[in-house]
Order: sequence, then structure tokens, then C-alpha cells
Amino acid sequence: MSNSSSITQFLLLAFADTQELQLLHFWLFLAIYLAALLGNGLIIAVVACNHHLHTPMYFFLLNLSVLDLGSISTTVPKSMANSLWDTRAISYTGCAAQVFFLPFLMSAEYYLLTVMAYDRYVAICKPLHYGTLLGSRACGHMAAAAWGSGFLTAVLNTAHTLTIPLCQGNALDQFFCEIPQILKLSCSHSHVREFVVLVVSVCLVFGCFVFIVVSYVQIFRAVLRIPSQQGRHKAFSTCLPHLAVVSLFLSTSMVACLKPPSISSPSLDLVVAVLYSVVPPAVNPLIYSMRNQELKESIRKVISWMFVNIYKLSITLYK
Repeated sequence: MSNSSSITQFLLLAFADTQELQLLHFWLFLAIYLAALLGNGLIIAVVACNHHLHTPMYFFLLNLSVLDLGSISTTVPKSMANSLWDTRAISYTGCAAQVFFLPFLMSAEYYLLTVMAYDRYVAICKPLHYGTLLGSRACGHMAAAAWGSGFLTAVLNTAHTLTIPLCQGNALDQFFCEIPQILKLSCSHSHVREFVVLVVSVCLVFGCFVFIVVSYVQIFRAVLRIPSQQGRHKAFSTCLPHLAVVSLFLSTSMVACLKPPSISSPSLDLVVAVLYSVVPPAVNPLIYSMRNQELKESIRKVISWMFVNIYKLSITLYK
């Protein structure tokens, strides 16, 4: 957007034409956003405060919740504000922030899910070496690598997007500043940089995908060799939440990336964007806590503690 000194704002796609439907969108997104805040916030609080959950799996889960909170907070609050105030505008700076932070957080989440696949592989296939291979220092390095790789991916994509000249107006067919929508406004005929960025991104994504698939092939082979049915069930139960989150993340992302241009339309693009950017951060806490008794019990204790303290505070204020 190097030539866009004249562009001070962009116009985002509205969810509806009438104020009533805009308000409906506001309340719907507010409910989803509060659910994401509550679910991920509880996981962060529980893992941080409960020393029994200071294990590699929960450490990575805490990082996943932080990334989910960041990604949904990048797009949803601005969309809610636009619907509430019946406007489509987003400032140039706000758009640039979305262009950077959403790829950063979503890329980091994908790399973190790859690391979590390795965690599950070691736990199932090499349990005797789990403490050695996944010590606190190793976990810290792997989490930092996921965040750092996401940062570098975002810098690469953002630097490319923010330096292309725009000459097709300032209206985006999306409810946030999505990079493909901004590229549609480009008047540049040089596709060399786009090709380089695409090749690097595809190589990283495909490499992580292969790693996850290979890890789960080894996990399933190891689980099927466990003689007792109870042991197989327990092993599968530790992997199912991660596998469900990975499947949700990859399926929604693939729909967004591989959707044929012939069937593309603003309304369909809007639905697909909601599926990959809004739904996973709100659903991931539910997936991880649904079958995890230890996490559910810890969350129940935190909620009980909160209600007791709120009750005591209300009694104190009333007196």
C-alpha cells in the first residue's frame, strides 16, 4: 500500500443492509466473543494457577488459548463496533494491524499445533523418554519457535501486502482486512513477490501438515499394539482433543484457501471467513475440556472460588 498516502481508511463488508440485522450480528458476535473470552480465559487461569497442570501438554494448551484470544480479538471487536454504529470504515492503521496480527497469530497457532502433535507422539510412543525429550527448557524453546515462526510468516506476508500499490478503490469484500481482499485492489502487474511469498508459505504449511500426519500414523500404530482395551481407550482419549482441534483448524483453513474462484461471492467469502477466524477460538476450549476430567475439575474449582469470593464481596459491600 505504498502509494496509498491518499487512503486514510478502508470500507469493510457489512453483514446486513438493515440496522436490525446489523444489531442481530452484533449480539451474535458478542455472544461468541464472550464465550471465547470465558473459555480461553478459564484455561489460562486454571493452567497458570494449578501446579498439577504444569506439564508440557497443558503448557502448550495455555499458549494455544493465548493465541486463540489474540486472533479472535483482532477481528471480532471491530466488526461488532461497526455493526453497532452502522458504519463500514476501518482506519489505515487499524487495517495494517489486522493484516499483521491475524496471520501472525494463526500461523503461530498452526506451528504450535504441530508441536503439540510431537508432544502426543512422545507421550504415546516414547513414554519413558517423555520427561527427557519434553523438559521445561525444551517446551519453552518449542513454544518460542512456534511464536517466532508465526512472527516471521506474518512479517513476510505483511511486508509484501503493505508495499504493493493500490488503484482499485478502498472497499474490501470481507468483514476484516484479509490479505487476499487487499491484493484484489492492487494495480501491480509484478507477480514475482507474490509467487515467492506463496511458495514459502506453502512449503511451511505442507511441512507441518506432513509432520502432523506422520506423528499420528505412528501414534495409531502404537495405540493399536496396546493389549488392553482400557489402555487403548485411555491413549486415544489423550489424543482426540488435539486431533479434533487440528481437524477443525485445517478443514476451515483449506475451505478458505482451496475454494474455487468460480463459486466465490461476498456472502460465501464472509461465511468461510467466520468459519476459520471466529469459530475455532470459541470452540477449542470446549473441545479440550469436554473429555479431560482433570481440566474440568480444575475449571469447576476456579468457578466455585470465583462465585464464593463474589458472594463475600457483595455481602461486604451490602454491609
